Amino acid sequence: MSGQNQRLVVVPTVTMLGVMKARLVGATRGHALLKKKSDALTVQFRQILKKIVSTKESMGDIMKDSSFALTEVKYVAGDNVKHVVLENVKNASLKVRSRTENVAGVKLPKFEYFTDGEIKNDLTGLARGGQQVQACRAAYVKAIEVLVELASLQTSFLTLDDAIKTTNRRVNALENVVKPRIENTISYIKGELDELEREDFFRLKKIQGYKRREIEKQRIAAKQFAEERVAEELSLMKGISLNSAHNMLSAAKDEDIIF
Repeated sequence: MSGQNQRLVVVPTVTMLGVMKARLVGATRGHALLKKKSDALTVQFRQILKKIVSTKESMGDIMKDSSFALTEVKYVAGDNVKHVVLENVKNASLKVRSRTENVAGVKLPKFEYFTDGEIKNDLTGLARGGQQVQACRAAYVKAIEVLVELASLQTSFLTLDDAIKTTNRRVNALENVVKPRIENTISYIKGELDELEREDFFRLKKIQGYKRREIEKQRIAAKQFAEERVAEELSLMKGISLNSAHNMLSAAKDEDIIF
C-alpha cells in the first residue's frame, strides 16, 4: 500500500515537527545505506552466478572423466575391485568443513575441502589395475572438489537471493511508504501551525480592537463624569438647575469652538 496520500496521526506542534524532521533524516540515511547494501549484494550475486555457470560447464567433463576412469578400473581389475578398495580404506582422507564469509552484513556459508593426513598409495601394489585405480581415485577427488565448490556457490547464491529480496523490500518500503508518510506529516504539521499562527494573529487583532474600544469608552465615561462634576459645581455656584448648568457649559464650548 502506497504512502503517497497518507500521513501519521500526530498532534501538530513545533516539538512534533522537530521529531518528524529527525525521523525523515534517519529514514533518508537508512534508505541510502540499504541502497548501497543492495548494490553490493547484487554485484556479489552476479559474480557468484558467473562462477556457478562456469563450474557447471566444467562439471560435465569432470564427471564424465571420473565415470570413464571407473569403467577402465572395472575392465582391468574386474568387479571385485570394490571389495579390495573398501578393505584398504580405513578413514576418509578428503573431508569438508564450513565457514562463513561476511558480505555487506550478510553471512554467506562457504564449504571447502581439506586433506586429513597424508595420502598413501596403498592401492598401487594391486595385482591388476593399480595405476587405473589411482587414476580413478584422482578423477573422483577432482569431482568431489568441483561438487564442494558448486555446493558452496549454490548455498551462497540462495542466501544472497533471500538477502537481496529482503533488502529491496526494505528499500521500497522506505522509498514508497515511510518517507512519503513522514513528508506528508511534516506538510500537515506546517499547514496546521501556519493556520494556528493566522488564528493567533486574528485573535490578537480582535483583542487590540476590543481594548481600544474599552479605552475609548472609559475616556468618554471619564469625560462625562468630569462634565457632570463641573455642571454640579456651576449649579451650586450660580444657584441654577443642573440642566441650566449643562446648557451654559455647552454654550461655552460652542463659543470656544467658534472663536
